[in-house]
Amino acid sequence: MSRRERYRIELRVSDPARWPAYLREHSGLPGPRANLELAQAVADEGGPASFDHLIGTDDEYLVFCGVLGLGRLLAAGGRAPRRIEARLHDHATDPRWRVREAVALALQRLGDADLPRLLDLGTAWVGDPHPLVRRAAVAAVCEPRLLTHPEAAARAVALCDRATAGLAALPSGRRRDDDVRALRQALGYCWSVAVAADPAAGLPLFRALAGIDDGDVAWIVRENSRKKRLAGLLVSGGVRPAGAARPMSG
Repeated sequence: MSRRERYRIELRVSDPARWPAYLREHSGLPGPRANLELAQAVADEGGPASFDHLIGTDDEYLVFCGVLGLGRLLAAGGRAPRRIEARLHDHATDPRWRVREAVALALQRLGDADLPRLLDLGTAWVGDPHPLVRRAAVAAVCEPRLLTHPEAAARAVALCDRATAGLAALPSGRRRDDDVRALRQALGYCWSVAVAADPAAGLPLFRALAGIDDGDVAWIVRENSRKKRLAGLLVSGGVRPAGAARPMSG
């Protein structure tokens, strides 16, 4: 039995009113890594009321769990999906990085259930004026397990390209802002995920970045080029097909 399943059983037999204390005890914080398995179990077992309660606390880990739970509600296709999307959009700009990461993980739950819907949402969000919303879009979509279909991989490449163009268009005075730096950090690995999933579409666009006279774009190219998943493709110049295609849901 996995850790996540064990946590699910413990949560299932516990009064949700006792969850906050349990989550604090087993959060793994303070420490280098929060307990993601427990957070996923909370998302599996909780409901709207418990997620709202967790989000309403001032505890970063509890908020993380609640926001991740919103992804399960969105993936389930329940009532008021637009309202849930709007809530995730708001949380994407939270000053706490773990809460922002919960948004990306929540959207990946949507992608597991309805990949075309996630891709459409990512396309909408990557055009948002807020860098952290764009960051959520690329971080959510650039997940290897979601990019086994060629169309999805090509869309991920397009999202990275659009987000990078938006970053390069920002004035120099904005580049040191924390939200812009967070977007740059995400693009520092998301390109490698997208290009590795679809080298035919991704390599030409990625190589074209080298011709852009911009320090942040140069950093993005350098960081991705160091990733093993991309380094071999750049050296060989070979183009392999996108991963074994599975039908896109929806």
